[in-house]
Amino acid sequence: METFTFSGSYREQKQKTWTTQALLERIFGQNYEQLRGQTLRMVRVRIPGREVCLAHILMPSDPCIYQNLGLHIGVHEGEDHTGEAIGMIRFTPWEAVVAAADCAMKAANVEIGFMDRFCGSLILTGRLADVETAVEEVVRFFREDLHFHTCEVTRN
Repeated sequence: METFTFSGSYREQKQKTWTTQALLERIFGQNYEQLRGQTLRMVRVRIPGREVCLAHILMPSDPCIYQNLGLHIGVHEGEDHTGEAIGMIRFTPWEAVVAAADCAMKAANVEIGFMDRFCGSLILTGRLADVETAVEEVVRFFREDLHFHTCEVTRN
């Protein structure tokens, strides 16, 4: 028996688990009896919320972190990021990363290490004070101006 688990955002604590039959009965209501026995195709759709779900600052650290993140290749080839901080921010919807990158660049002297508008990931590099300023301003802008759900800025 296949079961499906549904939950809202990660903030919600309650989850419901339904069997396939219970799910189909709930979706199709009275029409379910007519569909019984037929081959049905299920499509899963992800509907992103308006959320900043990660805002983390890595203090200046070992060069292997920059290399594992790929921050030393491509347009950054030959650059030395030793001693720089890294700011990582994750968004839904994913396109919000473009506005976040613009906001970060205007807030502080940071570089875009990586930006993915298809997954909503933004990595910033620069001096620790600049990265902190940029990440905090992005989170503030999304919370206060765009009314997104935001997380706290964390550091290690």
